[in-house]
Amino acid sequence: MKNSLQSITTPAVLIRRLDYGDFDLIVTFLTAENGKVTTIAKSAKRSTKRFSGILELFYFLDVVIHMGKGKGLPVLSEASLRKPTDHIGSDIVKTAYASYWTELVNDWVEAGQRQNELYGLLTFVLDALNAGTIPEEILSIFFQMRFLSLSGLCPNLNQCSACDTDVEDTGRQPLTVDLAQGGLICERCATYVSEAHCLSQGTVKQLRWLNEGDMRKALRIRFSRQALQESQSFLEAFVPYHLGREPKSLRFLRKIRAPRK
Repeated sequence: MKNSLQSITTPAVLIRRLDYGDFDLIVTFLTAENGKVTTIAKSAKRSTKRFSGILELFYFLDVVIHMGKGKGLPVLSEASLRKPTDHIGSDIVKTAYASYWTELVNDWVEAGQRQNELYGLLTFVLDALNAGTIPEEILSIFFQMRFLSLSGLCPNLNQCSACDTDVEDTGRQPLTVDLAQGGLICERCATYVSEAHCLSQGTVKQLRWLNEGDMRKALRIRFSRQALQESQSFLEAFVPYHLGREPKSLRFLRKIRAPRK
């Protein structure tokens, strides 16, 4: 990555794209060093040289962004393709998952703040999703757990949020989750939970493993159908609750995923 007072040259992943007028695009990138950067790509819809066919959602690019001195948006001066993700764009389920992840990133990340770890996480899961080597559901559980950790919202999966009893000391009974308290509730305290999701002890351990250590090693964990369903239900309730709204892309994902269950 190269920076000057007037421009940024950096690898980036395209996370949002909007039409602007007849010929321009508003495109938002996630970068490692500069975090989220929203730019205007002038004449992008009619350009046959600078941007032809490469300003697509989830593409990995090298970009040159002119920051300028005024109040207007930075200008995307150049873009070259590092890696396409056409297998995502050609599959509606993959697109739905990728849209959910990038909407979370776009809504949470503040512009201009370094996001090395999040950039690495997002590019990793998008690359794996495009390659098709890991099931979409597991990638999504993995992404959400690590996203929550990076955003400071990680659920407490170690102790009961009401009495502080270690999970290992609560017996073999399933544990519930109190969304408001942000963590697990043991069987003894669960009568006080008004809105909860059930997690088996095995599912809790797998979620903790996903959130620790090397990303590739973490994804070697094999989930049972029960663990997948529990984790998916829990995280897709926990994330919107603590972000304060339900992403539109999550509603779409649930809609198109339903027939496959």
